[in-house]
Amino acid sequence: MKKLIKNGTVFLNHSFSQQDILIEDDKIKAIGTNLADELSNVDLVIDAEHLIVTPGLIDVHVHYREPGFEYKETIKTGSQAAARGGFTTVGAMPNLDPVPDTLEHFAEIKRRNQKDGQVHISQYAAITKGRTSEELVNFGELKKAGAFAFTNDGSGIQTAGTMYLAMKEAVKVNLPLVSHVEDNSLLFGGVMNEGIRAKNLGLPGIMGIVESSQLARDLMLAQKTGVHYHMCHVSTKESVELIRLAKSHGINVSCEVSPHHLLLTDSDIHMDNGNFKMNPPLRTEENRLALIEGLLDGTIDMIATDHAPHSEDEKRGSMLNAAFGITGSETAFPLLYTRMVKTGILTLAQLIVLMSETPAKQFNLNGGTLEPGSVADIAIFDITNEQTINEADYVSKGKNSPFTGKKIYGETMLTLVSGEIKYDSRKVE
Repeated sequence: MKKLIKNGTVFLNHSFSQQDILIEDDKIKAIGTNLADELSNVDLVIDAEHLIVTPGLIDVHVHYREPGFEYKETIKTGSQAAARGGFTTVGAMPNLDPVPDTLEHFAEIKRRNQKDGQVHISQYAAITKGRTSEELVNFGELKKAGAFAFTNDGSGIQTAGTMYLAMKEAVKVNLPLVSHVEDNSLLFGGVMNEGIRAKNLGLPGIMGIVESSQLARDLMLAQKTGVHYHMCHVSTKESVELIRLAKSHGINVSCEVSPHHLLLTDSDIHMDNGNFKMNPPLRTEENRLALIEGLLDGTIDMIATDHAPHSEDEKRGSMLNAAFGITGSETAFPLLYTRMVKTGILTLAQLIVLMSETPAKQFNLNGGTLEPGSVADIAIFDITNEQTINEADYVSKGKNSPFTGKKIYGETMLTLVSGEIKYDSRKVE
């Protein structure tokens, strides 16, 4: 089947120009300004006039909850939400039941991903058995099964020796080791950032050193082993400084930042509201500015949503009892475009690269750029018309977002995955 995207402003070779894109089956056949002759030969024409056409976005950090927690999210609903957000490839985390820590468990989750996924789903394997133990998984076996990286996301690895041995195994199979950095011994029951706001709300705080102390340990181990070490959801200025220093010493480290840590601080928490409970927590304005600086100077490599859906009951009431995490797949691009591009902090080109090309390169994933011969993973956005984030519009089962009701630009109009339309908010010819 042939499709033609015409009249769009296409992000090509790090710049924007009006181009047409011809798609044949699952591949981009041609990109150019003289494709009108193909109109009589195509099955579907998509008019993208006044719209931005980009590579499909790539999110290396999502939680799809299946198997084990389907009441929160399923592979189908989670990947539909990704498509609605303009994402065509995601990395699915392993905090599931059963955990993908054996060949059998991993194969079953991979089968489900392939059956129900609406986008390309790359599956993480756990680092340790059960994801919280000290016993390492079989790295070689899980790589052969299709694991693209290893992580215990949701839990920090508490023992330095376990982390060291895991890094050595990751080096052997030449895959990234992805770390949720959190020293449990320093948590003391915290539910939000330690500071004035936590004190005023009467809530126990989470110190920044919970993150940075374990990161410092891991960076020294990464230097020793030579592993590609990737840090999830960096949130503190100390962590940014440590990663910047590590990169200057040639340590093979990359990291991601989540949209909510770039856009919100603990000062935005005006009441004890479970929808503001996330891990790591929202930090101070000083930390937020350090994250932006790290993004601009290349210390922080990419943006990842940490899409973490929960049921309404799990987020209702006090942060003392609510689950950690917020949804993000459907709101990430428009929020970042509205708050960071329209305000001049980032250029649109920078935002697209941070959400597509860089994660593809760091994790050796397909996609991230538009070019003839590549798989037709494409997103089309409207950056001119204002919209409101409405809870009723969420495709995800999770409605747990502090951004509901916000005004945004950058709505996804169309998402194509391997040339197939997986999300369409507009009429096509």
